[in-house]
Amino acid sequence: MSATKGYRGPKGTYDVYPGGGQGQEPHERPELWELVERVARDVFGRYNYSEVRLPVFEEAELFVRSSGETSDVVTKEMFLFTDKGGRELALRPEGTPGVVRAFVEHNLDRLAQPTKLWYMGPMFRHERQQKGRYRQHVQIGAEVLGSPDPLVDVEVISLLYAIHKSLGVKGEVVYLNNLGDFETRRRYVPELRGFLKKHEAHLDPDSRARLDKNPMRTFDSKSKETQELLDEAPLIGDFLSEDARGHLAAVEAGLDALGIPYKLDERLVRGLDYYTLTVFEAKSAALGAQDTVGAGGRYNGLVEQLGGPDLAGIGFGTGVERILLAAEAPEGGAGLDAYFITLVPEARLPALRLAGALRDAGLSCDLDYADRSAKGQFKGADRAGARFAVVIGDEELARGVCALRDMASGEQREVRISDGPQELLRAAGA
Repeated sequence: MSATKGYRGPKGTYDVYPGGGQGQEPHERPELWELVERVARDVFGRYNYSEVRLPVFEEAELFVRSSGETSDVVTKEMFLFTDKGGRELALRPEGTPGVVRAFVEHNLDRLAQPTKLWYMGPMFRHERQQKGRYRQHVQIGAEVLGSPDPLVDVEVISLLYAIHKSLGVKGEVVYLNNLGDFETRRRYVPELRGFLKKHEAHLDPDSRARLDKNPMRTFDSKSKETQELLDEAPLIGDFLSEDARGHLAAVEAGLDALGIPYKLDERLVRGLDYYTLTVFEAKSAALGAQDTVGAGGRYNGLVEQLGGPDLAGIGFGTGVERILLAAEAPEGGAGLDAYFITLVPEARLPALRLAGALRDAGLSCDLDYADRSAKGQFKGADRAGARFAVVIGDEELARGVCALRDMASGEQREVRISDGPQELLRAAGA
């Protein structure tokens, strides 16, 4: 008889579970997810952003049109499938196209502009797994639609930086570039393409394939030989129009005013075709070679390209897994307020009633459901990180009291429970 098959999670995925993350994988720890979500919601609220929740799959054409036919996302990384109606769909590889699609579909341009949105959820990329990069990963993102103001760029960058700082990301610097407007690219792209064609034989295959449609993406090449060749290539900063140059100067002035550390990097292009003007990457020295924690940029033509009005947009995405790798993850979970220890069966229902009252009052608590001894129950309280143990036995039941023990100091006192949980709540500091 063959042994029962043991199933494992799909390649490039992970589980979040009690006791997870004991090695070097903090994103397996459920208490850290609660922390990230709470901090992100708080920061977004302070910046006046509203949440959107969108499908995890969309029409594949949405990503082809927005991200670009030659982007790695479209050519190599999308999870594609055909549904029973013959429609070609894709698990979302990024958040921006879906947000813009929803913005157009639900006529959010009729709201007072700009519209400031945020989201959090899984993204899917069919790529080689690396530390902090998974085929299913979770991204926090923000999009601001309806304003070309460069100070909106500053706000979006400062919002990304604030989330990372609040979560303890270490040694972060924002790398900044301006990819120009239409006038800039009309002058720059032929110069860059001409340079690259002279050296086409030394380019990697992906860069050669992009020469005609988007030669600027060559700066995103992972080939060492291509990158060495680009040391001699013309840079876009020498071709910026007056408007683009002014936009960049305003963004730099805003970042200076907020004290956000940044560096100008004229070779930064990002991997998607829709970016215009401002692009940025937030990098942490704590991550080593793969040091990008979050990134984004402006996409002024994308709303119109996806069927909406001619409105400007800018946004960012940041991976939760990489945030946790770059941050000082706190040790242990939050722990319980109280753990009930019952010494006789008759104490279980009174303990259950008290636990319900404490939970209704906002305290966290638990009981023993494994018929453990008193010693075993105290060990359970320790494992749960309980602040207090509430002990109820024969004597306590007879006198209408419980023994409240401070698990840190060992101090114990009696608390009357015959009139309800109020005295217990006061004693526990609620």
